[in-house]
Amino acid sequence: MRPAISIVFFTVSSGAGLGLLVLMTLLSSLSAVHWSAQQQRMGGACAIVLVVAGLCASTLHLASPHRAWRAFIRVRTSWLSREAVLAVLVLPLAVLWTWPGLVSQSLHAALGAVLAVLALLLIYSTAMIYASLKPIRQWHTPLTPLVYLSAALASGGLLTVWLTQLEGASAQTGLVFVTLLALASTALSKLAYWMRAARMDGATIQDALGLKSAAQIKLLDAGHTHRTFLTDEFIFRIARAHVQTLTVMFWLAGLLLPAWLLVWFPQAALTAACSCLLGLFAERWLFFAQARHTVQLYHGATQV
Repeated sequence: MRPAISIVFFTVSSGAGLGLLVLMTLLSSLSAVHWSAQQQRMGGACAIVLVVAGLCASTLHLASPHRAWRAFIRVRTSWLSREAVLAVLVLPLAVLWTWPGLVSQSLHAALGAVLAVLALLLIYSTAMIYASLKPIRQWHTPLTPLVYLSAALASGGLLTVWLTQLEGASAQTGLVFVTLLALASTALSKLAYWMRAARMDGATIQDALGLKSAAQIKLLDAGHTHRTFLTDEFIFRIARAHVQTLTVMFWLAGLLLPAWLLVWFPQAALTAACSCLLGLFAERWLFFAQARHTVQLYHGATQV
């Protein structure tokens, strides 16, 4: 699949913002952390900006932006519609929760719990847009939403640790542990994702044609002489050297460096968060670039 930078940015940016929102609201609702008005406003505003920036970037990938409203009308069957509806619900609730004076104190904790659940569902819906696609075997696995949820909570957790330090307080041990757990979950789920993709036998042209014959079949004519929408969107080849570079960037910048900084230099949580986001950009770019759509079988590929 062709990795669109706008979609890569959307999934990483909105994931970090939603992860920050989930942890902030849960910690507040459970009385594990008492946010000051300044921390609450700054953290909520940061989460909203990340989510809105991601959503705005995602519209750059639309061929006909004026038809975007149609994304809301298939909630019963489409994960994209569920994502759109949840986004519309989350953002105004996030604004209400961020500025304490807008709701009564008695409703604030309940609003935070509802917001945390909706934000998690929004991350899950985004991941399921890809995990529900059977023509792309690499994506069609429960590991896809697990990677998305883990990455969102890891990057959001690092931002939450930074937020707790804004007024001079030290990072809470429990929050640091949860963030390290999210980083470990991201590492393990992504490793399992790559191992599964490498282990699975891909579909062949025989499968695409519904033939059980062992005879070798090859494409003689692709049926077109110029680039088409299918070749632009669904056929992408990446050099092995680029894969290796981006994979190393993911492991080092996205996971190992943030974890090391969090353990030994927790006061550098913002640096760790920026490093994590950089590594997640590399991971998400590979997520799209390494995916092989079955339509490639009709354009010369022997196996996907």
